[in-house]
Amino acid sequence: MTSAQRQPEETRPGRPLLREPHFLRLWAGTTASGLATWALPFVLGLAVLDGSISAVMLGVLLATRTAGFLLAVPIGGVLADRYTSRRVVALSGLTAATATFVIPIGLGTSQPLMATAAAVVGAGQGACRPAFQALTAEVVDSARLQRANAARTLSVRVTTLVAPGLTALAATAVDTGTLLLLTGGLWLVAAWLPPAGRRNAGGPSRQGGIPFVSEFTEGLREARGHPWFLAGLAALATVITTGYSATGVVLPLISRERYGTETVLAAALTAYTAGALLGALLVTRWRPRSQGFWALAGLAGYGFAPLGLLLPLPAAVLVAGYVLAGIGIELFNVPWFTATQREVAPDKLARVSSLDFLVSYGLAPLGLALIAPAVTLVGNFWVLVVCAAACFAAPALAAMAPGARHFTRPSTASEASGKRDTVPTVERGEKQPPGPTRRG
Repeated sequence: MTSAQRQPEETRPGRPLLREPHFLRLWAGTTASGLATWALPFVLGLAVLDGSISAVMLGVLLATRTAGFLLAVPIGGVLADRYTSRRVVALSGLTAATATFVIPIGLGTSQPLMATAAAVVGAGQGACRPAFQALTAEVVDSARLQRANAARTLSVRVTTLVAPGLTALAATAVDTGTLLLLTGGLWLVAAWLPPAGRRNAGGPSRQGGIPFVSEFTEGLREARGHPWFLAGLAALATVITTGYSATGVVLPLISRERYGTETVLAAALTAYTAGALLGALLVTRWRPRSQGFWALAGLAGYGFAPLGLLLPLPAAVLVAGYVLAGIGIELFNVPWFTATQREVAPDKLARVSSLDFLVSYGLAPLGLALIAPAVTLVGNFWVLVVCAAACFAAPALAAMAPGARHFTRPSTASEASGKRDTVPTVERGEKQPPGPTRRG
C-alpha cells in the first residue's frame, strides 16, 4: 500500500494542524486520558490525608493499577490491530471510567473492591496507550506527525505542572469521592471525543498457535525488522531503570542530607517538567538531518540527573541538570514516537507500540526495587556512578545500530554497498513517495 493510499482523509496537509477539528478532538481525548491517569494517584493521596484510606492501602491500589496496566498493554495492542484503534480507545476509556466510578463505593467499606477497581482502571489505561499511538498515525498525515506528537506531549507536561494546584484547590470545595467521579468523567471524555481513524487493510495473520500469542508474536517479528527500534528501546529501558530510579530514590535523600531542605527536591522535579516543555516546543519545528542521533543524545542527557546528584554541586547547578534532562527526554520521545508511526507497518503499529510501553513501564518498578537496596548496600556514590554511566553509555551504543542515524530502516542497496542510510525527508504538505524504508 502506498503512502498516498494511506493518507488519512481527516487532515489536509496544507492547513495548520491546530485548525484541524479531527486532530483537536484527538488531542483533547489524549489530554483527558493523560489527566485522568495522573489524577488518580494524586486524589488517592488526598484520601490518605483525609483518613479515607491508609498509606498501606494507597500502596496496594497503586500496585494493582500498575499490574492491570502491564497486563492490558499487549492486549490493547493486539485488539487495536485486529479491529480498529478507535474501538479500543472507546472500550478502554469506558472500562477505566466505570472502574473509577466504583472506587468511591469502596472508600471506607471494601478494600478488595477498591483494589479490583484500581486494577481495572489500570487495564483501561494500558489498553488505550498503544491504541492512541496507532490512532494518531491514522488521523494525522505523515508530514505533520512530529508536530502532532509534540502537541500531545506538551499537554502532558502542562498537566503535570498545573494539575496539582488545581486539584488541591478543588479539594477545598469537594470531597475525595467527588474528585474520583470527576476523574471518571475525564475517562468518558477520552472514550467519546477522539475521531474515527482508518481500518487497517491487512489484519493479523493468526496462522497457527493460540490466536493472541501468535498475533503478539507477529508484532515482535515486525519490531525485530527495525534494528534501530530494538536498540533505542533497550537504551530507553536502561535510562528508565537506572536514571529515573535514581531520581525517585536518591534525589529525596540528597535534597535533605546535602542541602538540608526538601525545596531542592521540588525545584528539581519542576525543572525537569519545565525542561520537557521546552524540549517539546523545540522539536515541533527543529528537524535535524541526523534526527536519530540527536534523539539518542537527548536521551543520554538524562545522565546529567544522576551526575548532578553524584557531585557536590550548588543547588542551582543540580536544578539546571534536571532542566537539561527534561529537554533531552522530549528530544527523544517525540521523534521516537514519530519514527515508530512512520516506519512500522500500520497493521502492526499498535502491537509494536505496546512492546514499547510494556518494556519501558514494566522496568520502572524493577529499577525502583533494585536501587533502594543497592543504596543501602554500597551507598549513594557507587549507585549514582553506575546510573550516570549507564544513562550516557546505553544511547551511545544504540546509536551504532543500523538505521539509528535517522530512525529508519536502511535500504538494501545502502546496506550492500556499505553506505550510510539516507534520511527520509518530507516537507510540510508533501506526500511521501513509496519506498523500501516506508511502513506498509
